[in-house]
Amino acid sequence: MAKVGVLGTGTWAMALSSVLLNKSNEVIMWGRDENQLKGLRKTGKNPKYNLSCTLKGNIKFTNCINDLENVDFLIIAISTQYIRTVLEQLKKLNENTIIINVSKGIEIETFKLVNEIVSDFYPKNEFVVLSGPSHAEEVADKLPTTIVSASLNKNARERVQNLFFCDYLRVYTNEDVIGVELTGALKNIIAIAAGISDGMGYGDNAKAALMTRGLLEIKRLGMKLGAKEMTFEGLTGVGDLIVTCTSKHSRNRRCGILIGEGFSISDAKTKIGMAVEGLSTVKAAYKLGLKHNIYMPIIEAMYKILYENIDINKLVVELMNNVPKSEVEKM
Repeated sequence: MAKVGVLGTGTWAMALSSVLLNKSNEVIMWGRDENQLKGLRKTGKNPKYNLSCTLKGNIKFTNCINDLENVDFLIIAISTQYIRTVLEQLKKLNENTIIINVSKGIEIETFKLVNEIVSDFYPKNEFVVLSGPSHAEEVADKLPTTIVSASLNKNARERVQNLFFCDYLRVYTNEDVIGVELTGALKNIIAIAAGISDGMGYGDNAKAALMTRGLLEIKRLGMKLGAKEMTFEGLTGVGDLIVTCTSKHSRNRRCGILIGEGFSISDAKTKIGMAVEGLSTVKAAYKLGLKHNIYMPIIEAMYKILYENIDINKLVVELMNNVPKSEVEKM
């Protein structure tokens, strides 16, 4: 039995905690919203979300972050843009604690992935990213799901694999931390684009093109930053892209649909009521593309739509009228 700390009380934090409790582990869940914590203590459910799982058993709900100082594993399940602020509050952490990231984003101010943010605070701790085509709602329902445990350290990635592996959650291992984190972050941008396409009624052909060419843009940037090519063809690459661009559970796709239907970004976020990581990630991705001189027309178009208020139809025409070229290119 392991002692696992969880930063966050959102849907993914709850779904993974449910897996851990079902496997007889001890869980300490930290959150800042006292109303949510009260609901969790009383019923085992977060009153903000409609998940099927109930968190009962060997679990403690706390707003004292120092309760997580001596856990065996620490799961980061909060929005990427708040990770640095939260880790600043966690003054101590056992050097033997394995840190597990399940957030998918890039820090806007620094362009850092989560493994780099964590390294600023805990350079001696082993780091694992847990990612893949997985919606919290389906894991909570115990529907068959496959994800990836990625770490530079073989023992750490295998320990996390064993921590979560069960009848309905199959976990593979990988050593490409950069690739797994980057694909998890960037696919959210493409999912917003796919949602906009759906919202504007462009059809299946357009969405298939966005997904396929979007994956190529993710690959271009990823390879430049040191990711391994095979990662883009796996669960955390094409797998996560498919599920995020097509699922009814996808917040990023739903956000895109609302924008495509004419809602403002602010109104779309309000309607969804949960974090939409892709909205932040597009800023960092666009600037990273400029910094490294990477050709990413879809991501550039998304930045212009979301932050420069450029007309969507105009950008579609521009994308369709780009200079004709071969589909295949060398990396």
